[in-house]
Amino acid sequence: MPSTMVRKVLHPAVDWFRPATDLEAELKQIEARILHQASQFDPRAEGYVRYALQGGGKRLRPALVLLAGKAAGGWTEPVRDLAVIVELVHVASLVHDDVLDRAEVRRSRATCNLKWGTELSVLLGDALFAHALQLATKLEDAEVARKIAEASRNLCEGEILQTQRRFDLKMSTADYLHMVGLKTGALFRAAAEVPFLLHQATVSRREAARSFGYQLGLAYQIYDDVLDLVGTSEESGKTLGTDLQKGKWTLPVLHALQTLPPAESESLRAELVTGGGGVVGKVHAAGGIRFAMRKAVELLERAKGDLQMLGDAEGELAGLTERLQSFLRQLENSSKV
Repeated sequence: MPSTMVRKVLHPAVDWFRPATDLEAELKQIEARILHQASQFDPRAEGYVRYALQGGGKRLRPALVLLAGKAAGGWTEPVRDLAVIVELVHVASLVHDDVLDRAEVRRSRATCNLKWGTELSVLLGDALFAHALQLATKLEDAEVARKIAEASRNLCEGEILQTQRRFDLKMSTADYLHMVGLKTGALFRAAAEVPFLLHQATVSRREAARSFGYQLGLAYQIYDDVLDLVGTSEESGKTLGTDLQKGKWTLPVLHALQTLPPAESESLRAELVTGGGGVVGKVHAAGGIRFAMRKAVELLERAKGDLQMLGDAEGELAGLTERLQSFLRQLENSSKV
């Protein structure tokens, strides 16, 4: 099946993320706080930092912090500070991602790497990581700083593993899930758990929040990887197709490699190595896209179980999870065509 036909199965990525009025208003305040961080840098570096932070996007991770904070006890100043910190870590990782992928577009704008080159972009990402960790130490709880540092380290470990395994045709789906658990799941995990830590919640509630965030992060990364494979630049606002070009095999591709008959699997391997144009169609025909979406749905079902343990099965976190799950089910059904 031609890739242009496969791409029709996806709809805009923002359809499922619809913040309630109070959350939307709070996120606007968080956005102002995020942009304010640029003024904390040397005036000669401020412009670079501001450009990186002005990328916008859904601000999904700060939204998760706020929703978890609301469920834990309310929107306090430390919770708002945490929302900024988590997004700074995320933006830092995006700056580095674009260097590694040589991406030219991020959120419909030129990437830092395209504008200023590798050297400056690497340093810019480093500065944002360091600033986030510095802010975390000001929350007057060493455990909070440890959680943010842990998530930042895990994120970098995930990127190391992904870089190490590029073009590795022996990579398994279990390898992939471990990698994205580090690369994406860790920061979602911190975004969901640390608000409960700030509110001094019980260990059982913190653990439930931690597990919830991790499952949500894995599901979201699977979806994002599928979008890179069969989405459009208009939907995502960034350079797509880089995963295949850079030899980063994602869940749909790995499933196809491991389930196709030997001859067809070998043909797909050859196309992956040579950059053939039939990869997406073969992965789709093998049920790879449908499998990935189904896996993401299963992860979100586990996340909903965590929310029951958390005592928030009917709250806004549950609503967010249900909307993403419903959206993924629609895409799974669309991918059967």
